[in-house]
Amino acid sequence: MDPRIRDHANVLVDHSTKIQPGDEVLVSGSPDSEELVVAVAERLGEIGAVASISLGSERAQSAYLQAIDADDIVMSEAQKARMEHLDALISIRGGENMYESSDVPPEKNAARAQAMQPVREVVMDKRWVGTQFPSTGYAQKAEMSSEAYEEFVFDAVLKDWDAVRDHQQQLVDILEDADEVHIRSGETTDIRLSIAGNVVKNDHGEHNLPGGEVFTAPVPDSVEGEVLFDKPVMVQGREVNGARLVFEGGEVVEHSAEKNEDVLTSLLETDAGAKRLGELGIGMNRDIDRFTYNMLFDEKMGDTVHMAIGMAYEDTVGEGNERNDSAVHTDMIVDMSEDSHIAVDGEVIQRDGTFRFEDGFEA
Repeated sequence: MDPRIRDHANVLVDHSTKIQPGDEVLVSGSPDSEELVVAVAERLGEIGAVASISLGSERAQSAYLQAIDADDIVMSEAQKARMEHLDALISIRGGENMYESSDVPPEKNAARAQAMQPVREVVMDKRWVGTQFPSTGYAQKAEMSSEAYEEFVFDAVLKDWDAVRDHQQQLVDILEDADEVHIRSGETTDIRLSIAGNVVKNDHGEHNLPGGEVFTAPVPDSVEGEVLFDKPVMVQGREVNGARLVFEGGEVVEHSAEKNEDVLTSLLETDAGAKRLGELGIGMNRDIDRFTYNMLFDEKMGDTVHMAIGMAYEDTVGEGNERNDSAVHTDMIVDMSEDSHIAVDGEVIQRDGTFRFEDGFEA
């Protein structure tokens, strides 16, 4: 086994989820990610945790959704009960085909998201982490050789996460007592939102591996302006390009996309919360130096911001503030590397991707 796979497993178990002897842990993966699942299982055994292993099939899940009527999609009580009993969940993605679910009708994906919302809420209260095994399907979509993609993934994952935390804390300190954030990029993105009273999180490889972002929740009704997400996003196995959203009073009042606009429309119509923002994130992991059609990595990319329509994570919402609730949480990315800035309460804190606490910043 590649020793980097064991290093990856150790980060997941020891750093991300901090597994202790006797913890009940579910490790879920796909056949393509089996090597990392095996390494995680071995580490759990060394610790003395109680491990359950699940190797799922996205092809089988897609076949089920194609066959069932949307009205018959309901929550699995057994799955919810299983999640309630766990102490931690380690989810490992692989996959040969990123488009496996592309022929599932959008309304069925929306129905499944709504049905599974109670299960996701249970998981959010546990110790959990999601990560990526460098499988061939994701390498192909990133237009990289298998070897180059392995190097890319391991460079992004196997970092000094304590040093990452310390570097990112400089941005957390700026945002913690802030009110208005103003994001402008070229002539296509000019958006203002409030984060007053909400909690700013420093992602250093705990819930997501790789980590490498600072994020919080906008005050739901504060979002005003227009944003063009100039990086593609994979939604329900479909690629949505050129997504454009216009916000008034916190809600999307106008939207369009250059490709698969119907998928974006279906996403926004999932429920009332899907028309509002649930997250503002700022990417800071510069070992992720290229776009790969994998949001787990792409949202952490340096010189980017991302915004998620839908659910706000509960731990990012301050006491007494409104939390945006939805069955969806879909991140979309804005390139901030040129003709762009982020201002906090009127002061520019990032210009063209460089923060004011970094060399090369120009006010």
